[in-house]
Amino acid sequence: MSSTLQRQIQQFYDASSGLWEQVWGEHMHHGYYGPLGREKKGRRQAQIDLIEELLNWGDVQHAENILDVGCGIGGSSLDLAQRFGAKVQGITLSPVQAARGTERAKEAAGLEAEVEFQVADALDMPFADNRFDLIWSLESGEHIPDKRRFLAECYRVLKPGGTFLMATWCHRPITPATGDLTVDEKQHLEQIYQVYCLPYVISLPEYEEIARELSFADIRTDDWSDAVAPFWDIVIDSAFEPQALIGLLRSGWGTVQAALSLGLMSRGYRRGLIRFGVLSAQKS
Repeated sequence: MSSTLQRQIQQFYDASSGLWEQVWGEHMHHGYYGPLGREKKGRRQAQIDLIEELLNWGDVQHAENILDVGCGIGGSSLDLAQRFGAKVQGITLSPVQAARGTERAKEAAGLEAEVEFQVADALDMPFADNRFDLIWSLESGEHIPDKRRFLAECYRVLKPGGTFLMATWCHRPITPATGDLTVDEKQHLEQIYQVYCLPYVISLPEYEEIARELSFADIRTDDWSDAVAPFWDIVIDSAFEPQALIGLLRSGWGTVQAALSLGLMSRGYRRGLIRFGVLSAQKS
């Protein structure tokens, strides 16, 4: 990962994570609103439900050593540790997030010794081969500039028989029927990249192809765009609450710009350009 991109991602999350937690809670990811996106529920419950649905879809019933790639402030990490009675290692590029995750582990009864957070690059993980039996990547792949190397690193540190479970932002598939991305679609994506510090995104079929080339087994994919798309309109509405507005002004221009650009993601889902892809695979 280039030092410039790494620094941009770090600064973005260093500045915005405190506000997100204050206004939107500990889960820094989409919510799940039923398969068709029509279930009415609170935003935080929808985020918890996304974790539940992803684990059910991936058929994850047991795990002892878990890696949370792109752990944020530890929402998923703590949930997984409690759910499975597992040891969890969370990695992030943000020192602020790692420190807050550590604080939250101390605040959670019995989890301080089970959950650890550190600053680390997903393209060069500081872990031995074959260490984890579950690798959890919830909305971090979009930030990573070398998708193949990322999946290769996950394969390396995953134990034989272990599960890789990922959810990530994608663009629509490129097919003979749909054609290549149009100039307008590429411009829309570029705006999202600039605001959210993304190098680029790829389609879900491209992720599946990479996983197959890396010798992952039992590869499954699905498109959950309809299920999560309502999230952005809900966040847009909440961004205009007084607490959020005050926090935005204190968080710096990058966070303000991201808030002002929430509509880019909402419109991306509506036009079918932005897709929420999920992938499950095993290490043979």
